[in-house]
Amino acid sequence: MIYSHIIRTIIIAFLISLFLGPIIIPILKKLRVGQSIREEGPKSHLSKSGTPTMGGIVIIIALILTVLSSGLINNDTIVLIAATLGFGFIGFIDDYIKIMKRRNLGLKAYQKLLGQIILAIILALYQSNTSEVGTKVIIPFLKSQYLDLGIAYIPFIVFVVVGTVNSVNLTDGLDGLASGVSVIVLSFFSLIALHTGADSVSIFSAALTGACLGFLIHNAHPAKIIMGDTGSLALGGAISGIAILLNLPLFLPIVGGIFFIETLSVIIQVASFKLTGKRVFLMSPLHHHFELKGWKETKVVGVFWIITVILCFIGVLGYNL
Repeated sequence: MIYSHIIRTIIIAFLISLFLGPIIIPILKKLRVGQSIREEGPKSHLSKSGTPTMGGIVIIIALILTVLSSGLINNDTIVLIAATLGFGFIGFIDDYIKIMKRRNLGLKAYQKLLGQIILAIILALYQSNTSEVGTKVIIPFLKSQYLDLGIAYIPFIVFVVVGTVNSVNLTDGLDGLASGVSVIVLSFFSLIALHTGADSVSIFSAALTGACLGFLIHNAHPAKIIMGDTGSLALGGAISGIAILLNLPLFLPIVGGIFFIETLSVIIQVASFKLTGKRVFLMSPLHHHFELKGWKETKVVGVFWIITVILCFIGVLGYNL
């Protein structure tokens, strides 16, 4: 019964997202909600300037409508919706400032970070006070053995959430990259949630999977719409929230390896330049490095998708499913 519900949920979210695209894209164009391209980026990206952004609205609407019509709503569902909307709102404000001021920088770093930390603390407090295992998290590859973080749980979860949210944001730099990788990662979490009996979390994950798939039709190269920070922060908040409610935050660096490699490339690049004056990569995040190496954008995206599929298979092995 639940399997057919999962499939139906994915299809419904996909169709809503698919049909919302042609409705929202012209509206965004009319409002001149166009993407600003940073001048120091790859020259091939200059042609994307003006592409409608804030496309995350499509994903969020499709997700909410699908989840609310699913009939499986509990406290976990409400928390996941709140996390998605909360982080999405931060992204929306960031996008709005960029558009109004016609620049590639929106909210100041400390403003975004403060909002993200507050939301992460709320998520950590909820899980630690409602979960049957409290402050324990599952250790990968140890047959569902738990690690009790105790008082370190909340700061650890805050670190995981903020790290994940910003990692997804950094990954959103090529057509279809963040949305495609998210589809694969969300499919993994939906499978695990289904296996553990967390039906509401599984349905939420399935709904977001379908919403991203529908969005991907419009976001694949050449993209007709870009998710913007509205979408990438919302996705990061949802993915990290799902992982936390399933007690799987330690699995995020595995299945979401692309997200974290992208972030690591930025950290390495900045640290290397400040310490030695030299750059390790031609450009960071990592996807730009491969572009400047001569890879076509579609090849970079395809390879990163394949790597994510492999990482999710490793995640399944790590969970001993």
